[in-house]
Amino acid sequence: MNDLAGLKILVTRPAGQSQGLMDQLTALGAKPIHFAAVEIVEPRDIGGLKAVVADLPGYDWAIFISPNAVTRAFNLMQGWEQAWPTKVRIAAIGRGSARELKRLGFTEVLVPEGRFDSESLLSMEPFRDVGGLRVIIFRGEGGRELLGDTLKARGAFVQYAECYRRAAPSADVSGLLRAWARNGLDAVIVTSVEGLHHLYDALGQVGRQWFAKTPLVVVGTRLRDACLALGLTGPVVVATGADDEALIAALLAWHAGKNPL
Repeated sequence: MNDLAGLKILVTRPAGQSQGLMDQLTALGAKPIHFAAVEIVEPRDIGGLKAVVADLPGYDWAIFISPNAVTRAFNLMQGWEQAWPTKVRIAAIGRGSARELKRLGFTEVLVPEGRFDSESLLSMEPFRDVGGLRVIIFRGEGGRELLGDTLKARGAFVQYAECYRRAAPSADVSGLLRAWARNGLDAVIVTSVEGLHHLYDALGQVGRQWFAKTPLVVVGTRLRDACLALGLTGPVVVATGADDEALIAALLAWHAGKNPL
């Protein structure tokens, strides 16, 4: 298959989390380029996180926002020699998080179908009536508030377990600037607001002029709005989720001219 033949596509996922997407792009004929726009690091308040997680047996539901939330949370819990309480039910926003949970042995994971976002999870039956329930949300620092705020409004007690943060990388952007200067980049895949801002800041004045006109594939309307707030004028295509399948589908739809731009 060569649906994306010759397209130069920038993938901005963190180091160690991009290879699967890069491989799929290559299989479709694209020429992916990787630049880690974010670095996943420990949260600032490890002590506070440990105290929150110590109360895990008292919760009814645990929601994992991202694959990073899954891996970071369970790595930390393993270091603290804390086992997962069997009575706590598990939900995940997207397929990537669900796959990570199943890899760890969790066979019953509630995950939305269709769109993989907070709104879709909130529309599912178990989260429509949560009065009196206790919900812990595993996420990165500074995540979106819609999920927690809505559950609180529906009567749940909500606590955040912020088990990682996205930091600005120290990588050299000169390779990206050369790529844009020579033949341009056909599209950029961005999966977090922090990554968008870090890339924008790192590119400098000249790089931003190229970036502003390049088509973007992003995750969610919050990230789309962040693109508009930066004054980016290129087409912005919103994927249904942050997993490889959703990003590839959005890219293919854009390339085929199926999305209104």
